[in-house]
Order: sequence, then C-alpha cells, then structure tokens
Amino acid sequence: MADRHIHFVGSIGLEDAETVFRALGEAVGTRAPRYPDGEPGARDYWIRWQKAVFDANPDLVPGESKDPYGDRIDRPYYRLRDGVSPEAVEFGPLGYAAAAAESYAIFRRLKEQGAVPPATRFQVSLPSAVAVTWGFVVPAESALLEPAYERAMLAEAAAVAAAVPADELAIQWDVCQEVLGADGGIELFYDDGIEGSLARLARLSAAVPEAAQLGFHLCYGDPGHKHIIEPRDTATTTAFANGICAGAPRRVDWIHLPAPRDRDDEAYYAPLAGLELAPETELILGLVHHTDGIEGTRRRMDAAIKTVDGFGVATECGFGRRDPATIPELLKIHVEAAGH
Repeated sequence: MADRHIHFVGSIGLEDAETVFRALGEAVGTRAPRYPDGEPGARDYWIRWQKAVFDANPDLVPGESKDPYGDRIDRPYYRLRDGVSPEAVEFGPLGYAAAAAESYAIFRRLKEQGAVPPATRFQVSLPSAVAVTWGFVVPAESALLEPAYERAMLAEAAAVAAAVPADELAIQWDVCQEVLGADGGIELFYDDGIEGSLARLARLSAAVPEAAQLGFHLCYGDPGHKHIIEPRDTATTTAFANGICAGAPRRVDWIHLPAPRDRDDEAYYAPLAGLELAPETELILGLVHHTDGIEGTRRRMDAAIKTVDGFGVATECGFGRRDPATIPELLKIHVEAAGH
C-alpha cells in the first residue's frame, strides 16, 4: 500500500513556529498533509495559558483551587463576581486567532521559499469549550458559564478562518474532558453523557468553513506523559467518532484517537470494527511512542491491522513538553511507521 499519512496533534516542543515548520518540512515532507505551528511559548501546555483570559475578565473572580490532574499545578478556579448574571458575561479574544495569524505568515513565507510543501495545510488546534470551562470554572457554575466561553471560542474559530485562506486551513477540535467523562474518569457538568457532548461538538463543527479541513483529536489527557485514566479499549472513542461524523453539519476530514504504549493486543482495537466513517474521513491512530521506538509502534500497528487498515499514524497526544533533543528521533519513527 502507499505510505500512510502522518498527523501531528498540535504541540511539538521546538523553539518557535519557524523551527517547527522547517523541521517538519525536512523530516516528513509531504507525508503529513497538515503542519501545526507546534504551539510554542505560552501555549506549550494546552489550555493552561487561558488563565490570563479568566484573570482579565471583570465579571469573574478566583474561587476555589483544586488539582484535577494530579500534577501538582496550582490553578485557581473562577466564579461569577457577586451580582453578575451569567448571561451578561462576555469573553474577549482568546488569543488563538492572533497566534494563528502570526504563525500563518511564517508558514506562508516558508512555502514560498520551498521549505514547506506547496499542498500542505496550516493546522490550528482548538480546545472544546467544555475542556476550558471544566478546567477553569468552579463546578457549581460551569454550566452557567459554558455558553459564554463557547461563544468566544466560536468567534475565535471565525477569526482564524478570516486570517488563514480556507484552502490552506485545517482546524482540529481537541476533545478530552468529554471522552474522560464518558468513561467515568471525571464528572462533567451536564448529565446527558455522550449525546450532550456530541451536540456541543456539532456546533463546533459548524464553525469551520466548508473549504477548510476539519478534524477531531480524541484524548485521555497527557499530564506527565500519562493518561488521566487508561482506556479499556477503543469502544468509547469509536462511539465518539461515529457520533461526531453523524452529527456534523459538514464533512469531517479526520478522527484521531489514542493507543497506549502497552496496548499491542488485538482486543484493544477490536471495537474499531464498528466504525462508521464516511470515505472522506481518515482514521488516525495515535500509536507512535518514542519510548519503544519503531519496534513497539509496529507491534501496535500489526494488532490494529487485524481489525482496520488504511489509517494514518501519530502520537497519542501532542509532544510539546518533550525534551527537544528527542524530537528528531521521534519524527524518524513517524516516517518509518508511515511506510509500514
């Protein structure tokens, strides 16, 4: 078969966007149809940089503190200021579109110089509103404040689409808390389970222009390079993948789901037999792991192939917090896996 596509979830762990684009151009070339900017600087730890957005909102004040991820990060959780109605809360720009515009200018210049392949799209990874609301709002007020943050995120997606030509753009929605909630790893602030999550993800899908690509990263978290809970198998992510594709009001171009390092057994991948993806939707399996290299990656691929083939390859989450010295070898593993 032809080489498999390589996919990058978002964070890369190199110094800046130009370094990332050049590294991907040299190491993987056209094998990856989309390049992210690597989420450098303040964005290097997924949604944590959104703390500044909550700090700056005059309608919110710090509430309780807790440690939901077990990684000993002190993070405040916010609540409504006394006397403020949740309907009155508005968030300003979240920063994702501004970062995308800055990185796209670099991406475009490197394309013109030949350092980035001409058909490559610029990928922008955005968190779901559920993720940020769950991560920054006190539980008693999460449901009240989610609509305000969702409005801001939809506006942010529109601003990204205004900054990047649609035929060069790919937007990925990062879906973590929803998956964890469905598997009992956390308690969500709504009680309609997977269906409630899918309705929210359909609204996010609608924000992506038709000419742009749309994808989803299904995740079990990655604090300290360890899942918040370990998936039993791919049943939950298969249910999400099918529901996302059935509910989206437009084409879904890819679905990415993780494969833990120790899961090279056929049982883990067996639920993928129930996938109901459209022909234009690519399945991407996050089964590339640096710690056991190409040998372990091939074992996981061989187990998956017993159930499903034709998938792209990726790591199970971003690798922005990895030692930069390991990244060239990790990219090499991607390339070798793509030819397997």
